[in-house]
Amino acid sequence: MPERRIGVFLCHCGSNIAGVVDLEVLRQAVENLPDVEVVSDYKYVCSKPGQKILKDSIKKHKLNGIVIASCSPRMHEPTFRQALREIGLNPFLLEIANIREHVSWIHADDPKAATEKAIDLVRMAIARARLLEPLEETEVTIKKATLIVGAGIAGISAALDLANAGFNVYLVEKEPSIGGKMSRWDKTFPTLDCSSCILTPRMAEVGNHENITLLTMAEVEEVEGYVGNFKVKIRQNPRYVDIEKCTSCGDCSDICPVDIPAEFDAFLTYRKAIYIPFAQAVPSAYVLDMDNCLGVEAVKCGKCEDKCEAKAISYDDKEKIIEVEVGTIIVSTGFDLFEASKKEEYGYGHFPNVVNLGEIERMLSSAGPTRGHVVKPSNLKEPKKIVYVQCVGSRDELSNKYCSRVCCMTAIKQARMIRDKTGATIYVFYIDLRTFGKGYEEFYESTAAAGVTFIRGRVGEILQNDETMSLTVRGEDTLLGKPIQLDDVDLVVLSTGVVAADATNKIAHALNLSISPDGFLLEAHPKLRPVDSFNDGIFVAGMAQGPKDIPDTVAQAKAAASGAMALMGKGKINVEPYYSVVDEDRCAGCQVCISVCPYNAVALNERGYAEVNPALCKGCGTCTSTCASGAISSQHYTDGQISAMIQEYLSTREGA
Repeated sequence: MPERRIGVFLCHCGSNIAGVVDLEVLRQAVENLPDVEVVSDYKYVCSKPGQKILKDSIKKHKLNGIVIASCSPRMHEPTFRQALREIGLNPFLLEIANIREHVSWIHADDPKAATEKAIDLVRMAIARARLLEPLEETEVTIKKATLIVGAGIAGISAALDLANAGFNVYLVEKEPSIGGKMSRWDKTFPTLDCSSCILTPRMAEVGNHENITLLTMAEVEEVEGYVGNFKVKIRQNPRYVDIEKCTSCGDCSDICPVDIPAEFDAFLTYRKAIYIPFAQAVPSAYVLDMDNCLGVEAVKCGKCEDKCEAKAISYDDKEKIIEVEVGTIIVSTGFDLFEASKKEEYGYGHFPNVVNLGEIERMLSSAGPTRGHVVKPSNLKEPKKIVYVQCVGSRDELSNKYCSRVCCMTAIKQARMIRDKTGATIYVFYIDLRTFGKGYEEFYESTAAAGVTFIRGRVGEILQNDETMSLTVRGEDTLLGKPIQLDDVDLVVLSTGVVAADATNKIAHALNLSISPDGFLLEAHPKLRPVDSFNDGIFVAGMAQGPKDIPDTVAQAKAAASGAMALMGKGKINVEPYYSVVDEDRCAGCQVCISVCPYNAVALNERGYAEVNPALCKGCGTCTSTCASGAISSQHYTDGQISAMIQEYLSTREGA
């Protein structure tokens, strides 16, 4: 190893670091350490002048090891690596000591102790910098095609952006039609635009786009490969109706004798065993629910097949396994509504006139089961007194701690529409109204002015009069500081929060994605990389990442599409060399490393030894720590480097 010449650069980060850590004491503590050639400090090392100081010092002092004491490497490590590239120094001869998040931000009340800790961290960084080795990045070719999982408004938006840019898109949707939850909603807030009028033209465009391959009734089963080169296995369930032959005439459904509660209409009405989810469905073709079809047993029925003039129905349809190769993946699996029956105090599922937001949406729709009229499920009569209960399944220690964001505005929108249509007396019990978007606050104020009463307080219980089926709502008015009871309520609407879709865990497992404590997919960084996952080439969008409204969902879908385009547009990318390497002379071929690798990056080669795929490996070190023979080592985080840091720290403790 050549003689090490290390430069140490201390960042003030304005007053973030310098306001707590005594940088002059820090300088004096490290400037005479072995191999340290220069110690410099600047207000913002990440700035252009700061980078010039860094480059000039590398050139002047012939530095071949760099330590920067600053903020988290997640913030500016790429910035400093690029600066090293530009001056001709290998970018992996860099170590960052985090003295902002790890020191000044958490020890602001004790500057002396913070300074001592900063000295420890910088000394340890110098110890590691002495052993850093130049590494070379692996170049990977990227296929110019994208897989999008989930075809709600997020998946549709991302698919069209990519397809219009000339990239091939495979759009996978588990339902018979694309459109997601937005296709079930009547109006959008705060403008009360027709949801279908916004969505269905985009759905039709997806169905007709030459660059989009639409796979409905399909789910991703398995994904292999790495950024730029993903191999995806998709399982498509049988539809029993040929999409190309079906003319959507409806004759088959008209003659079907089977009635089943309709999922699309929130189970408020019935559909046939052969049905089309809704009039504007894409693809515009019927689907046969074979689980409920009478023709499944020795042609017990068979009426739909006999009636179909286009000969589009086939009882012998089989599931298909489709394999595609793509360069990038976008996950937009959407959300589900919180199951309100878990809140037993509200009587959902027991009291017929207690409903949720989704059911009211279908009632309000002119194409819904009640043709736009909100009714009491008990007798189908128009309610005169309605109560909304907010935060059902949200902001609750017993269910979900997070705010679902859209419930307040959805309730306000529905209350406004019902009030305008019927003049009903409407109360909204809320904890805090979250009207955060453009025009949202104004919409709330106009709704209150229209006669909807807002009561700040949580509802404690709902009771039913079994004779009249009317409801009593008991709660608390926290502004007045006293209990409140509303009698003779005709309809209670629970503003159910949102939860991650059922498909989230399955797709996370298939793609090796992380899930945050709230159950949604975890992004790489909430501010700097909100649509990136921790796996290169895989992006998240819409409610798969967390609760959000339609504008934010579409914006995030565009961001995910942009990220995919940026990768595929390059054609090739460099993969950071943070991967493990195997010494075959010491490998026993025991395969323990293969079983523990969370990224499926290790496999046996033709010689029977473990081999690491650099593009898949993330350098987590799991294989390194479990290899009994010590045959695997992690590049850039070697045992020797980590040991040197530990020894440096222990030596300072012994000296104290």
